[in-house]
Amino acid sequence: MHLLNLGILAHVDAGKTSLTERLLHTAGVIDELGSVDAGSTATDTLALERQRGITIKSAVVSFPLDGVTVNLIDTPGHPDFIAEVERVLGVLDGAVLVVSAVEGVQAQTRVLMRTLRRLRIPTLVFVNKIDRRGAREAAVLRQMAQRLAVPLVPMGTPAGLGTRTARFDPGLGPDALETLADRDDGLLAACLDGRVPAGRVRRALAAQTRSAAVHPVYFGSALTGAGVPELIGGIERLLPAAAGDPDGPLSGTVFKVERGPAGEKAAYARLFSGTLRVRDRIPFGDGRRGAGTEGRVTGLDVFDRGTDSRADSAGAGRIVKVRGLGGIRIGDALGTPGRAHEQHFAPPTLETVVVPGAGTDRRFLHLALTQLAEQDPLIGVRHDALRGETSVSLYGEVQKEVLQAVLADEYGLDVTFRETTTLCVERPLGTGQAVEFDKKDANPFLATVGLRVDPAPPGTGVAFRLGVELGSMPYAFFRAVEDTVRETLGQGLHGWQVTDCTVTMTHSGYSPRQSHAHQRFDKSMSSTGYDFRGLTPLVLIDALRRAGTRVHEPVHRFRLQAPADTLGALLPALARLGAVPERTAAQAMACVLEGTVPAAQVYALEQRLPGLTRGEGELETVFDHYAPVTRGTVPERRRTDHNPLDRKEYLLNVTRRVGE
Repeated sequence: MHLLNLGILAHVDAGKTSLTERLLHTAGVIDELGSVDAGSTATDTLALERQRGITIKSAVVSFPLDGVTVNLIDTPGHPDFIAEVERVLGVLDGAVLVVSAVEGVQAQTRVLMRTLRRLRIPTLVFVNKIDRRGAREAAVLRQMAQRLAVPLVPMGTPAGLGTRTARFDPGLGPDALETLADRDDGLLAACLDGRVPAGRVRRALAAQTRSAAVHPVYFGSALTGAGVPELIGGIERLLPAAAGDPDGPLSGTVFKVERGPAGEKAAYARLFSGTLRVRDRIPFGDGRRGAGTEGRVTGLDVFDRGTDSRADSAGAGRIVKVRGLGGIRIGDALGTPGRAHEQHFAPPTLETVVVPGAGTDRRFLHLALTQLAEQDPLIGVRHDALRGETSVSLYGEVQKEVLQAVLADEYGLDVTFRETTTLCVERPLGTGQAVEFDKKDANPFLATVGLRVDPAPPGTGVAFRLGVELGSMPYAFFRAVEDTVRETLGQGLHGWQVTDCTVTMTHSGYSPRQSHAHQRFDKSMSSTGYDFRGLTPLVLIDALRRAGTRVHEPVHRFRLQAPADTLGALLPALARLGAVPERTAAQAMACVLEGTVPAAQVYALEQRLPGLTRGEGELETVFDHYAPVTRGTVPERRRTDHNPLDRKEYLLNVTRRVGE
């Protein structure tokens, strides 16, 4: 039986979790339909998911169809959980994008479809809620064609819109044939001859859907079941089966990590090649931290008929739940790195301080947040030991509620949060170089380190290079320098992460291992990793000072649609928020503005928009780039390291730490 790893994606409240329930019920996996409102759905398992009626963590369930076993992944629809969607995209064979027949295309729908198209993931569209009052067919199809800008193939027409008896009548119309013929010369020739066999059309539809050239559209209702059998038929016939050689080298990608009741880790992974077995010892990692990391698989689960069950082995194409790999993290490769799971969404650009409630153990709170960061690395836990504070990075305000509830329910910790702030970055302005020599001047460390910092193109991150011979000192010392460089760049001259630069090691030197006659090794006379880890921050910060850095703030690209007569109120408000409209277009009685806005002002714009547009404005924003801060004072971030900006303070802190 073929495998298909299928993702369900949608904007908030489009009904994708209800569609999941309907699919499971139709396939015979569950006997009774769950309700999002009642909190009884099969895939929403977190308590907060049941309370809020939204999906937060991707859930995996499996069900059989005729000749196909589907691993179905129900993903979040709220923009604050876009990172959870991102992790799933790299493991999908196909997707169903759910759109509401009432609300139509939303901002999140556009973001998701753009990503699915870029990744060339075969996608079916399911227009849900045809039984609801206000459901539309032609208007929604027209809106999808305009706003999603993708080739659509309606697979039939809905009837009885807005009533409990609404149904879906399958059948391809003439527009569908024209859409397919535009992308198939053979089919076009057959159309011109006036003879197009039905089998030829079906084959063209399947081929173009599997190559993500077109997107079949089904109408229906997850609540009543209308249109769902036809959608299931499309999943069976039109989406490609999972590929991979079970006899090849092991290769997989981890897209989710969770901890069990006893604190044990379990990793969810997609296997692209090879076969994974219990008791196998396998390499894993992300190519940097993970080089040489190995672990033994102590347990393996596969998904079948709505639940996960123990297995001795699993082959290519499967989604598995792996236990025993203690250091595993989201994004890690299992075995041979193969199909990379790239990051397709920007990292969070907001940060908040977690404030422990009365009686809350700060050390336990830090441990809990660290464990949660293993499940969601984009949380970005940052601990300030000096002030006893812990910060986390976020996408939006709803994530605060989720984090607060998880800490309360799973760890028994009461927390609140300070006001959310924007996460900036620093970039070097020019080239800077510094060096300190072993046993010279005021260098208290038995090490020679020279570093040069050069600016690099935006988006390239940090690169470390050697400008000295690799054999000039033990490799462990070079590794200590590189690791410390990357750690130190986490806090630049203004306290922000330094990015888009190349750091080159220009000088190296050490004191060889020495010992007195008939005595043991003398650390006071010989270099150790501590010397290089201690000296590197001083040299790097000195080089950064000479290069200079500029603070850049995150900037979002926005698309704003509103009634044309509200433009006069919108433009001044946008200007006050630092937004820059770059393009204006008219659509009937509406106007569309596109431009950029500082990320720090996005929330304020969202709050003011209803009042400025009589509640009719629709805003879509997405991270675009970092730009130099030009308004107000340059933002500073409080340091959490030993402060190499102040040499005296730094040496006191480092020496005190060594002496403790």
